[in-house]
Amino acid sequence: MVIRENFEKNLEELKRKIEEMSELSINALEKAFKALKTQDIEIALKVIEGDNAIDNLELEINQFAIWLMAKEAPVSRDLREIIGVIKISSEIERVADFAVNIAKATIKIGTTKSLLEITNLEKMKEITIEMLQKAIQSFTEENIALAKEVGELEDKVDEYNGETYKSLTNYLSEHPEEMNQLLQLLFVNRHLERSADHITNIAESTAYLIKGQIYDFNS
Repeated sequence: MVIRENFEKNLEELKRKIEEMSELSINALEKAFKALKTQDIEIALKVIEGDNAIDNLELEINQFAIWLMAKEAPVSRDLREIIGVIKISSEIERVADFAVNIAKATIKIGTTKSLLEITNLEKMKEITIEMLQKAIQSFTEENIALAKEVGELEDKVDEYNGETYKSLTNYLSEHPEEMNQLLQLLFVNRHLERSADHITNIAESTAYLIKGQIYDFNS
């Protein structure tokens, strides 16, 4: 019984670190988009500099998870849960990488007159953050309904992605002199769409953990 209690305590600590990593990634996304919206290069640079903390936390989570597997030799559901933590930390790290990419795009755009208003990028960012919050909550609470909601929200991101791509490419055909900014905004559009994909992977990993079967929320 004591051994089981220790295992559960370590597992809860792993989940706490996943929540912490998620909060850091959400903060990075918020700051990166604020930098893009306000054309603040200093904020963009801080996002890039802060990525090391997220990378280090992912490494810490992975080392902790491997140590727990070696120490407890878990089987069945316990093993799925630990492997789930490793997979989810990797997905969160990718979202943080996309935040860094958005910050880099902001730097490349510079202070030229912003064309953000012709896009749905801010709406995509808001939904992406909501998705990550729900995905992590679904994992920590083992809530399958929340995991499914994440998949539904991704459809909205995909819709906005298509609309923004069309809007930007149409504008580019009429204003080729704005190519640099338009290309960077197209990259941001892609980064947010890919972030939503990785967050959906978190929801699918959670659904597998809860139900023991593979889900595809992208279909």
